[in-house]
Amino acid sequence: MNTSIPSSAIDRAGRTARRPVRRAAGLLAAAALLSGCSSWFGGSRTPTVPIGTPGYVTGFLGGAVADEPRAALVAREILSAGGTAVDAAIAGAFAMGVTLPSRAGIGGGGACLAYNVRLREVIAVSFPAGSRAALPPGTDRPAALPLMARGLFLLHTRGGQLRFEQLIRPAEDLARFGTEVSAALAEDLAVVAAPLLNDPQARRVFGARGGGPLRGGERLTQLDLGATLAQMRSGGVGELYQGGLSQRLEDASVTAGGGLTAPELREARAEVQDAVRVPVGNDVAFFLPASGDGAAGTAAAFQAIQGGNPPLGGGGMSGASAGLLTMDPAGNAVACAFSMNNLFGTGRIAEGTGILLAAAPGMGTVPPAPLAVTLVTNRELRGFRMATAGTGQQAAGIAAATMLSTALRRQPFESGFAAIPEPGRGLALSCPAYIPGGNASCVAAADPRGGGVATGSFAP
Repeated sequence: MNTSIPSSAIDRAGRTARRPVRRAAGLLAAAALLSGCSSWFGGSRTPTVPIGTPGYVTGFLGGAVADEPRAALVAREILSAGGTAVDAAIAGAFAMGVTLPSRAGIGGGGACLAYNVRLREVIAVSFPAGSRAALPPGTDRPAALPLMARGLFLLHTRGGQLRFEQLIRPAEDLARFGTEVSAALAEDLAVVAAPLLNDPQARRVFGARGGGPLRGGERLTQLDLGATLAQMRSGGVGELYQGGLSQRLEDASVTAGGGLTAPELREARAEVQDAVRVPVGNDVAFFLPASGDGAAGTAAAFQAIQGGNPPLGGGGMSGASAGLLTMDPAGNAVACAFSMNNLFGTGRIAEGTGILLAAAPGMGTVPPAPLAVTLVTNRELRGFRMATAGTGQQAAGIAAATMLSTALRRQPFESGFAAIPEPGRGLALSCPAYIPGGNASCVAAADPRGGGVATGSFAP
């Protein structure tokens, strides 16, 4: 694996990626330059550029890796503007809800591991697309409790630096002005086109003019979702849970057969939990708690691989998910997985809100999605070393664990990707010399079988 990119290519990518988010062609060109493996060096600030503006940080920006290119580039923009890894993860997550709504969105949920270098701690923030205790009459496609927005807001309190509303704005612009359908989204659309387009609201968004689903490179515009994000940006995420927006969501979800109720929305909560710790030599590997499939799946798979045994795959099918990894120059890092449980959740959009409703797990045939991420720090120095994520239904935990083992052994990422069984896909971000300090050692990659990208570079 060539772990570096010529500086001329990096400079071109850096300039392209700082253009406005709505300029899709330029951003995707930058993503193409930075896909696969990347390495990063350097680090300083530009005193003439105010914090919050791309270009504030020059040199070593940190990095972002995601299962959808635009989300990774949005995260990179935030890092360039002086945002932390937490800020970048939040902006990337909101953007992914627009660019990869099949697997992420404010109607769904997820979980993150976050390392705070100042506090020297790793926490788990859990906000899964939640199950329901009871359903109103007439609910034929139960919607999950939408915890994404509350979860990201909670994450922001644990290391965010930029204003939360600034982190929503890139996703709002992508929804309002449109974005090109990426290869990752086009593949998911092709899988579920027939049932998805049966819903008239979904057909308005995801249907092509000539019939069938949108294809790669075609324009995806979500005006209602853009308006919803704008309302959350101006009024706060509480609008979705106990404001006027929550009432609209309740009414529209009933019409869509999801049956969300105002009391459920008001009481739904994200939570901070202790991460699962597994010592590995001079390092400590962290996993999501059992409720996020960390201890039950990913940690067990990792320990099996480390012991020279093949990891056991999960039984049966499980929900789809998407991953996102971020790291900033100070050494803060975040590893997240998001899900709508089913691809495109219930397949129905709450009319007038643009919110695609996630599928409630544990009801009917809908399984909960495994949320598989890992994060490693040094036991003594407490420097960040690596983070990984895995997707691919029942193979998600194996994918994350395989890339973790690969990075710990300093093996080429290609060998790790090749060892992940179908339908698993992996993401990896590794700094063998630790950061802050060992910036020149940092490499990142997205599984070449998927549609993701790794980005991070000099900014001229």
